[in-house]
Formats: sequence, structure tokens, C-alpha cells
Amino acid sequence: MKGTLAGHLPAEMLLNDPKEKAEPATIVDLIRNDLSQVAQKVRVDKYRYVEHIPTAQGGLWQTSSEISGELPANFHHQLGDLIFQLLPAGSISGAPKTKTVEIIQAAEQQKRGYYTGIAAYWNGYELDSCVLIRFLEKDANGLRYWSGGGITAYSCEEEEYKELKEKVYLPLSSAVHKPFTVADTFE
Repeated sequence: MKGTLAGHLPAEMLLNDPKEKAEPATIVDLIRNDLSQVAQKVRVDKYRYVEHIPTAQGGLWQTSSEISGELPANFHHQLGDLIFQLLPAGSISGAPKTKTVEIIQAAEQQKRGYYTGIAAYWNGYELDSCVLIRFLEKDANGLRYWSGGGITAYSCEEEEYKELKEKVYLPLSSAVHKPFTVADTFE
């Protein structure tokens, strides 16, 4: 998922915006490259399609892409190793991955813990996972809500902040998952 616009605006604005075109192009290429390290026949099945995500604040338009590949026959015996080889997630790090992670660490000067890590549920046959891009953490001081956004050469400070505020609202969903959490930190 890369590319977001307030749901009350026309979806065409999202599809035609230069920044919103560049961001998924970069990340799809990065994720294709990452996936090719653990899978064969990597391909982009769907590129930059638009979905409406309902929220308590009226919803968001989101562009997504589907990338797939064929895992080794014995992948279930090395699932953890395969996952950790892909981390940090390209949708979080950006590109080039190593340098961008260094910049993020220097700018933030704090550990993220589970935030921007992954959560996954594995039933022995199927894996359902996500990147914790919005994350509620409870500690001794109370609750902390983590959220952020991607910055590109096309980014406008005011627009990025506006998008961040729009994405803070939780999507409405009837599905409830109880994921097993695996932390991927920038430590």
C-alpha cells in the first residue's frame, strides 16, 4: 500500500499526483527485489489499484499493488529465516534501504520497539501478516499511539502532515485478528 488520499476527494487526484505515482513505483521495485532473495518467479500481479478504506472520519483512498513469487518447497521449515531476510519492510524503510534506515535512526534517536515491525498469524499452513504502521503501545506512562508517513523528493511538508492526521483514524472492520507479534526494529 503506497499512496493515500482523503476519501471525500476524487480518487483520480490520487492516481494523477506525481508524488503518489513515484512512491509506489519505488517501493514496488524495492519489494520485488527483496522478494527475489527468498522466492523464484517474482512478479507484479496487480499494479497500483485503488481501494476505499472506511474510517470513522469518512474514509481514505489507498493505492495498492500485489507482488508474488514462488517460495521453496520446504519454506515452512525456514519461515522465520525467510521473513527476517525481508526485514525491515521496504514500505517502511524506503529506498535505498540501508542508507534510509541509517537516516531514520539518526533522525529519531530512539528505538521503535514493535512499531513498524510485523505482526503475523501462522496456523501451520497459511501466514497472515502485516506491518505495524499504526501501533498502540501501553507502557508504565500510559498509552502511546505510533504513526508516521513516507517522505519522498516530491513531498510537501503540509500535505504529508495532513495525510498523517487522516491516516491516524483506525479503519472500520468487522474482521478481528489476534496476531502473533514478531518485532522488527531498527536496533
